[in-house]
Amino acid sequence: MALSPTVILRQIGQILSKDLLIEWRARSRGFALACFALTLLLLFSFAVGADATTLRTHAGAYLWMSIFLSSTLLLAQSMAHEVEAGALDTLVLAPISPAALFFGKALANAGQLVLLAAVALPPVIALFDAPLRESPLRLAAVVVAGCLGVAAPGTLYAALTARLQSRQLLLPLLLFPLLVPCLLASVKATSLLMSGDPMHQVNAWLGLLLAFDLLYWSICGLLFGRVIES
Repeated sequence: MALSPTVILRQIGQILSKDLLIEWRARSRGFALACFALTLLLLFSFAVGADATTLRTHAGAYLWMSIFLSSTLLLAQSMAHEVEAGALDTLVLAPISPAALFFGKALANAGQLVLLAAVALPPVIALFDAPLRESPLRLAAVVVAGCLGVAAPGTLYAALTARLQSRQLLLPLLLFPLLVPCLLASVKATSLLMSGDPMHQVNAWLGLLLAFDLLYWSICGLLFGRVIES
């Protein structure tokens, strides 16, 4: 039986609030994830060395690489606790739309990624001496769009690999090739916002990022039902 849009929206809100409540109760996991992202930033700075110009030029790339690498841990865990507790099978059998389940979980993952980016951004500015030269609101838009681009396919592939023993290895292998356009657009837009945008290129990169977001969220929302039922 087809569910009405109002019911689906209510179900999305319930799934979203459930996932956020679980993460809030397991705050130590979020703290560990933030520490992992900050450790990656330190490793990038140590690898490049004392070349301040190179560090400043590529600060946006270091920020997004730390987010992308950390995202695999977050995404895998978001589905692992559903499988381990047997909750995913219960949700599949319940009268819940697969689309509502996908959008609720993907929005929860996106919100956590945005929070992770907000935590990582000040150390990036401090470590790499990369002050923001453009509007903070534009940077916020890029961060949100980039995190949305990671969350949608990440949620789909996390569900696909959740029941596998080697999910921690398979998830990045499947996910990262798909995220190359999202990574490129996010890094270019962020770098321009940090170094200056005299040619007004940020809007073009942000538009490309939003186009991929729309593509990812549409296709992944359609495929999610088949993935969790398989």
